Amino acid sequence: MTEKPDLRNLTCGELAAYMEGLGLPASRARFVFAWLQRPGVTDFAMMVDVKREIRESLAGHAVISNLAPATVEKSADGTVKFAFGLPDGAVIESVLIPEEERHTLCVSSQAGCAMGCCFCLTGGMGFQRNLRPAEIVGQVLAVMEYMLAAGVVRTTHRELINNLVFMGMGEPLANYDNLITALTILMDERGLEFTERRITVSTCGLVPRIRDLGRDIRVNLAVSLHAADDATRSRIMPVNRAYGVDELLAACRSFPLPGRKVILFEYILIKGMNDSPRDAQLLADKLQGIPCRINLLPYNVSQALPYECPAEEDVLRFQKILRDAGYRTFIRSSRGADISAACGQLAAGKGPVIS
Repeated sequence: MTEKPDLRNLTCGELAAYMEGLGLPASRARFVFAWLQRPGVTDFAMMVDVKREIRESLAGHAVISNLAPATVEKSADGTVKFAFGLPDGAVIESVLIPEEERHTLCVSSQAGCAMGCCFCLTGGMGFQRNLRPAEIVGQVLAVMEYMLAAGVVRTTHRELINNLVFMGMGEPLANYDNLITALTILMDERGLEFTERRITVSTCGLVPRIRDLGRDIRVNLAVSLHAADDATRSRIMPVNRAYGVDELLAACRSFPLPGRKVILFEYILIKGMNDSPRDAQLLADKLQGIPCRINLLPYNVSQALPYECPAEEDVLRFQKILRDAGYRTFIRSSRGADISAACGQLAAGKGPVIS
């Protein structure tokens, strides 16, 4: 028996083509699509401004998937972590980060991760599978539904979440086709209408896909760099053995940056590994000519991994070297570390154990 298609996997254009194939008017697809991008919509019968015949036909041929959190954990700092169980048993996590009246959602793109970065608990899970577009978009809709139930009031659903950052479980650019479909859905003006400045896609450095991303869609780019020399970066990030630092930064230099946009470089500081003044100066030299901002993230210590966080004075010294070189450099404090929701800690309870 053929599985019914999930309409939340489809862009508005794809939905129009699908409906036309069923003998339904493609012109009504925009109304169905708008309903599919509303939190809490789980049934075609809820689409009250769509003709009953269309709703009944769609219900007979297709389904609407819906993510519901299996667990919700709230940090002392207000960060909320959601774990979603998928039908095949995989578990993914999303993190909602509040800041004054703004909310940022950290979205997962894969169950597990194949990149194997030594400092990241998600990498210790190994790779399970890519997420489908509906599972990526579904995280956004599920968190919006949670916010509405929690009493968060905004004029439109879109305003519930201010920014989306693809920095959760997995390497977004390794799930490229599904990522682009999900971004197209999220940015569609007939749906949630996230603008390009509200979405950031992070990568550990898949150079060919960085070029593809710059060609195919307009979003902010974040690069998990974490070391400016090949020896160190290859040791902590296996992807560097395929795409070295200079090749990665060349792709960044050619990435389209209209207006005043910049690339965000993320740099986790690990004691004794990449936190020396020499490392800072090399980073400053390597990034010359790239419009950028640098976020320094002191390592989030985990009992499952043998790394340490540098002393505060070493972090400040590293920042000063970069600022003296003319770079906008910020030290980012961990959010949600007490519920394992901080950078590098998402592992769906399955992080590695170091013996």
